[in-house]
Amino acid sequence: MTLVEDIAIKRLGRVEYAAALEAMRRFTASRSEATPDELWLLEHPPVYTLGQGARERAVANGIPVVRADRGGDITYHGPGQAVLYTLVDLARRGIKVKRFVALLEQAVIDLVGPRAERKPGAPGVYVNGAKVAALGIRVRQGRAYHGLSLNVDMDLSPFSAIDPCGYPGLAVTQLRDLGITETMDSAGAKLARLLVDGIERA
Repeated sequence: MTLVEDIAIKRLGRVEYAAALEAMRRFTASRSEATPDELWLLEHPPVYTLGQGARERAVANGIPVVRADRGGDITYHGPGQAVLYTLVDLARRGIKVKRFVALLEQAVIDLVGPRAERKPGAPGVYVNGAKVAALGIRVRQGRAYHGLSLNVDMDLSPFSAIDPCGYPGLAVTQLRDLGITETMDSAGAKLARLLVDGIERA
């Protein structure tokens, strides 16, 4: 664990999605006004997750589909994707939800470089129209959890079985295909520190 200012960055390795979700809920429900914020850096075994507004669906390739309580529609998580869960007390920091979403996106943009951009009305980060990072959060009593996922060096083929984030035909990309030779661990660590910098400046 690394402590940057008052935000702890925890590297958790590979964690089953359901276990991570339950841990986030438990942390958020039990934290007090004095609990330090935490960023959890990890990756998941192959899994599709459904946001609160997503319709129930099955996917024919055998990869499990799990209901989550974040915003957004359906996405895919798998090895080689850096997942950063953001357990941040927004109310204590005076950060509005829209601003926090912008901070998440900006951390990715700062990592990827000037090719990366936002799309109005479609949260996440894109390069040449292809999505490189997805995000979805949940806020309870002013405290955020869930966060963002950055495609680093992974098998992208499971995305072809879904409409990523609910957008038919949306292309996805990853750092490796953009010529950025970061490992999953190093990209995730840089992303976490960029986000901490943004939160501390907000």
